[in-house]
Amino acid sequence: MAHHPPNPPSQSEQKPILVVGSINMDLVVSAERLPAPGETLHGTGFETHPGGKGANQAVAVARLGYPVAIIGMTGSDDLGQQLRAHLGAAGVDTAAVGTAPGPSGVAVITVAASGENTIVLDAGANRQLTPAYLDQHAHRIADAGLVLAQLEIPLETTLHLAHLCAAANVPLILDPAPACDLPEVLFTQTAWFTPNATEASFYTGSQILPTPAATARNLLTRGSAGVILKLGAEGSYLLDHAGNEASIPPFPVHAVDSTAAGDAFNGAFATALMLGRSPRDSAIFASAAAALSVTRAGAQSSMPPLSEVEATLSN
Repeated sequence: MAHHPPNPPSQSEQKPILVVGSINMDLVVSAERLPAPGETLHGTGFETHPGGKGANQAVAVARLGYPVAIIGMTGSDDLGQQLRAHLGAAGVDTAAVGTAPGPSGVAVITVAASGENTIVLDAGANRQLTPAYLDQHAHRIADAGLVLAQLEIPLETTLHLAHLCAAANVPLILDPAPACDLPEVLFTQTAWFTPNATEASFYTGSQILPTPAATARNLLTRGSAGVILKLGAEGSYLLDHAGNEASIPPFPVHAVDSTAAGDAFNGAFATALMLGRSPRDSAIFASAAAALSVTRAGAQSSMPPLSEVEATLSN
């Protein structure tokens, strides 16, 4: 069954999506196996990939052709210039990306031939994304149609962002990753809380609940207006206080690399909502985008364009 969107608003009417979040460079070394402590191995390849959940979600929106800006922080190093240039080339408005003295955020990743990996993440400049910096760009938050946030920046900054969104009546979609203890007020100021299965079990107090519906109901009691569980190969589950409830089946694809599939989902969900689709249809649209993203390698390089998502929905 094809899902046809309403006519999107014209470019001049479109309020942009704003992402507030992390901007990192992934430094990826491949090897036959992971080294033991103290051991030096010969690698079989090295690649750099722009990453960070904030930047990934911004690129996901931009690839879908919707106006998007990011508030973030890169370092004063060469990586910072590369990261900013890459975002700009992808179509993301980077006017609110600041430069902090010192290194940019990096993830140092070793990948074994078996697919196993080890990751060491250093936030670098992302630590300097402060509440005061958000205040300098509060007009961008007030002018946004939707705001996307994650937890790879200081928690106090995410809390302040939620406060600014609530004051401006701008919906906040929170990707609660990496999982950490959150104050209750953050839930009450969130329009959509979007954990994956691992994160959901953390936020339900590590309870393994019998069904996605039970898990979503448990999470909805925390105070957000809506919950979407991102269940990977099992699809997704949506529940909100407005009476919307849906189990979204997965799109069958040949998975190559699941990196940033959740970011593809969040960017696409926000885009579909801004194009006037219902929460259920937006989740279906997001599931299609996430499914396409796992069919190719990389994070930002795997984000699909609108034409591919629409073709997948039509089929």
